[in-house]
This record gives sequence, C-alpha cells and structure tokens, in this order.
Amino acid sequence: MIKIYTTLGPASLNKDFLKYANSRYIKLLRINLSHTEIDSLDEIISFIRKYSKIPICLDTEGAQIRTSVIKDNVIFCKKNKILKIAKNTDKYLELKPIDIYKKLKVNDILSIDFDGVKIQVVSETKNYFNCKILEEGNIASNKSILVNRSIKLDPFTSKDFKAFEIAKKRNIKNIALSFTSSKNDVHELRKIFKKKINIVSKIESKKGLKNLSSILDAADQILIDRGDLSKEVPIHTIPKMQKYIIKQALTKKTPVYVATNLLESMVTKREPTRAEVNDIYNTLIDGASGLVLAAETAIGKYPKECIDMIIRVSKTLES
Repeated sequence: MIKIYTTLGPASLNKDFLKYANSRYIKLLRINLSHTEIDSLDEIISFIRKYSKIPICLDTEGAQIRTSVIKDNVIFCKKNKILKIAKNTDKYLELKPIDIYKKLKVNDILSIDFDGVKIQVVSETKNYFNCKILEEGNIASNKSILVNRSIKLDPFTSKDFKAFEIAKKRNIKNIALSFTSSKNDVHELRKIFKKKINIVSKIESKKGLKNLSSILDAADQILIDRGDLSKEVPIHTIPKMQKYIIKQALTKKTPVYVATNLLESMVTKREPTRAEVNDIYNTLIDGASGLVLAAETAIGKYPKECIDMIIRVSKTLES
C-alpha cells in the first residue's frame, strides 16, 4: 500500500487530525522548519506525541535564501522602482541566512517566490543593496529566493542546528535534508547525530541533479521536490526530470518520494482535478515509493480528504 508523508500545519496540528492519521497509511509526520518557530518546536513535538505514535520527520531549512519576517506582512513592489535590501540594519528588507549579503553582487538577479517579484542588484552601500524591480508584485515573509548564478550556501542554518539538538533530546530519527547538493551534505548530517538516523535527501536543485548518483548512495531515501526544482529547471521539463530521478532511484534501490502540487486544488476545494488524479496515478506507476502532502495538509481546508483521495487512487492502481 502507498506510503504517505504528511506535513503538519495550522490545518492539521490538532487532536482530531492526528487521531485520524493513526488509522491511515501515513509513514511520517513532517514538520517544515522553514515555517516553524524554533522556540515552539519542542512544544509541537510534545503535542504530536500526545495523540500519535507516527514517527516525526524534521525538514530542514537547508541551503536556501529566504525573505525574513516583514513587519507589515507584505511589501508591494512596483516595476522600475528601487527596493533596498538590508546588510546590517533592520530598516529595509532583510534576507536569510543573515550573512547572505556577503555573497550578493551588483547585477545579481533575484527571483522571489513562485511567479513573484524579480529584482536586480544595481548598486550597494555600506548598509544596503539598491535593487531595481524588474517584475512587480508582492513580497511576503519567509519566501524563497533564487539567484541567477550559483552561490555556495552552508547545508544547515543556525535554526537547523538548534532543531538537531531538540531531535536528539526527543529521539527523532528522521531528517529531511533540504537542497541536498552532494553526498558530503549527507555525510555531514550523519556526523551531527551519534545514533543512526534516516536521512531523506531532497532533490530540488541543479546541484542535486548533477550529483544524484552519489546522493542516492549516501541517503536512505530521496524526495523529489518539484516546486523548488521548477525554479532551477524549466517547468516543462519537470515530468522528464521526475521520471529520470525515479528511474535512477529504482536502479540504486533507494526509496523515492514525490512532493508538490499533488492535490493543490484541494487546498480550497473538496475534489481534485482530473489532471491531479492522473498525476498521482502515473507517479505511482513510474515506481515512486510514496507521496508527500505539503500545503494540502498543512494549510488546506480538506487535509483528511486529501489523504483519502491518495489512498483511493493507490487502491485503484493495485486492483
């Protein structure tokens, strides 16, 4: 039967959902550290374990640039205007990790969130970067950013390291490693834990694709994050990439999971689209070990119905 990773969030972090999840085919309950305050993590783990024995998986922030918390929740950016990005002041838009400003350069182009704002660094001062807005839109808190050139980032953030210490204390053995770029990232994570852990390497970058073979050898499982991957490769190539990654994982006998937009319409609607059902069915036919629900169960209106739909599609395939 299908294995499901379920992401917890405001829609599912409650007693009713956790008790429901116990009777389904859920293999891991995923906590996304990118959207979880570190000061709340220990309390969240205690709450989950009060109602469910399903193993918990911490999904790291990893090697990714993001916007920090925005005081007024959103910044509207008008085309051709100038946006200031802070270096060492809180007067302007701040980015994470906190030292990323040391790696940005004039002429860098930053794409913020999916189909969002695009800006270009045109000059810099001691305290900030001046960025011309190329494509207008809204910038919100904690949104991912892609730079148009390769920038080397540490595989773990300061929040990740704090979360690892909590994981050790709470005996959490499952870690999803975001933006795995090489086998070395996997080896470095293993060194942090004295006990054996299950590492799920997330393939969501060109570097991860380039080093896929060695990552498959080093990791216990992999997860294809089609969302972030589609920022680095053209979206029309995602089906081809997914099939390629699954095929390579099957060759290496490494379990492979697929995430992003599986049941996106069910974030707001009770029924999926025909295309979504077809996507799930064919992903399983291709050999995926399981599926990962993200926004569908974290913030969606119908988290239970999403899980039931995946189970029904899986049973249809088996029959």
